[in-house]
Amino acid sequence: MNDLLLNQELSAQDLPALVANLMLEKNWFLATAESCTGGMIAAACTDLAGSSTWFDRGFVTYSNAAKTEMLGVDAALIEQHGAVSEAVVRAMAAGALRHAHAQAAIAVTGVAGPGGGTAAKPVGMVWLGFALGDEVHTEVQQFAGDRAAVRSATVAHALRRLAQLLTARRLPAG
Repeated sequence: MNDLLLNQELSAQDLPALVANLMLEKNWFLATAESCTGGMIAAACTDLAGSSTWFDRGFVTYSNAAKTEMLGVDAALIEQHGAVSEAVVRAMAAGALRHAHAQAAIAVTGVAGPGGGTAAKPVGMVWLGFALGDEVHTEVQQFAGDRAAVRSATVAHALRRLAQLLTARRLPAG
């Protein structure tokens, strides 16, 4: 049934419930590590009643210092690649798992705007990381619109992509 749901256009409001079902099927917990969304993914998940049965914790690591202190992201990595990078989002996702009681993590870091963009890292560029056990998957997206639109699109994409990864993984529970 979840496979069918992934092939449909789900509303942003339906995605947390789909993720919840997948996490519960695996008996897993989720952690989030968020920069540009400022906790919006965790909020979407915990808006669901009963989310304490599958959601462990959220880290809002907006500053570089928070990424280092809360998730163990090496400051040299941030200095070398910048906060909005594949290397940093990979470290954020892995760090969220290390600092939580979870088997899956979503990490996001990006340029929500309206300022802060550069030619190499324009407004709307968001790196996403997904840690599932010992695997970390990363991807970059370019979202259009104002700050609110970029952040909302990031939340929806992150939850949809996590659901796809959980469905594809098909591991036994535990």
